[in-house]
Amino acid sequence: MTSQAPAATAPPSFGWSGEQSAFRDHVAKFARARLSADARAGLPEEAFSREMWRACAEFGVHGIPIPEMYGGAGQDAMDAVIAMEALGYECADQGLLFSINAQMWSVEMPILRFGTDEQKQRYLPGLCDGSVIGAHGMSEPDSGSDAFAMRTRAVRDGDSYRLTGSKTFVTNAPEADLFLVFATVNPKRGMWGVTAFLIDRGTPGITVGKRIEKMGLTTSPMAEVVLDDCVVPVSSMLGREGQGAAIFNHSMGWERACILGTTVGAMARQFETCLEYAKTRRQFGKAIGDFQLVASKIADMKLRLETSRMLLHKATLSQANDRDGALDGAMAKLYISDAAVQSGLDAIQIHGGYGYTREYAAERELRDAIGGRLYSGTSEIQRLLIARHLGLAPT
Repeated sequence: MTSQAPAATAPPSFGWSGEQSAFRDHVAKFARARLSADARAGLPEEAFSREMWRACAEFGVHGIPIPEMYGGAGQDAMDAVIAMEALGYECADQGLLFSINAQMWSVEMPILRFGTDEQKQRYLPGLCDGSVIGAHGMSEPDSGSDAFAMRTRAVRDGDSYRLTGSKTFVTNAPEADLFLVFATVNPKRGMWGVTAFLIDRGTPGITVGKRIEKMGLTTSPMAEVVLDDCVVPVSSMLGREGQGAAIFNHSMGWERACILGTTVGAMARQFETCLEYAKTRRQFGKAIGDFQLVASKIADMKLRLETSRMLLHKATLSQANDRDGALDGAMAKLYISDAAVQSGLDAIQIHGGYGYTREYAAERELRDAIGGRLYSGTSEIQRLLIARHLGLAPT
């Protein structure tokens, strides 16, 4: 029998208003009804669910932080994170939620901040209602963590640009209708040459390569994107020429501060499942939770969960208010991602041999958590960012 999480319990309010608490409950109710395991019935284990994607969009998830004039809900970033925590708790398909997060923070928010009125009117309503899926293409096969050391070129040709190069690890690429792609107009200018472009699927010269298979978040599709003399009009440029680094850093600020909201929700479900298991599973004549070594793991999981939630909320508020957002985001990203992996390991240990089997959720939750130490900047990069914000200069 597959292990089931206990009924959802609302997390501490941290000063949430009654309206925010009610919103959290509203999202949780939706997720229980539309994003349960039954919603994936008949789908291959690693398949991306368009139906569940559309269900989330119709409910309003994709557009929570986007103004109503562009098809969104007009709520704030904290509302979005509250919703993501609820979704992370109720929905076991963390890949789907990761794809939604990737679009929201790295495609929608940059368009909202840097896009022209025409670009906002053209793209944001579709991104919010689920008819358009967005992808963010920055990483390249040889760039690694040195994101601005890119080979993808954009050459001005009259009223157009010609883009040539490739991007890898592009979340949502196999399903995407819109690509936010970064290229350099002049490699000698370093980060000051990086420029962003919005490219529609079907534009001659842009192709999506073979799907990249991953150890976790398997329902979030990923692939390489190739640009082969892809001609786009100047009007497709997001922001100004050479503003790409600022646009990328803006999106990374939102990602690092907010993208792990679903992870915190998943950690809450995992903790409650392990606590219940420790109380009911008996060995040597007593509940395994009465053994000190198991009880210590449960206590550590609770501590990580509450610390993660506080860091998440602090980073979200800082980012939304342009107040130490980069530092708080890096700390939240580093701590929550590492905490989720350790709690995942503890969950498997608590469940023993059962935790190592596919029948229980523990092994999948660990595989999903490991990705958090890599995307949006590795844990090593977050430590460097934190050190630099403290006035140090590590290399």
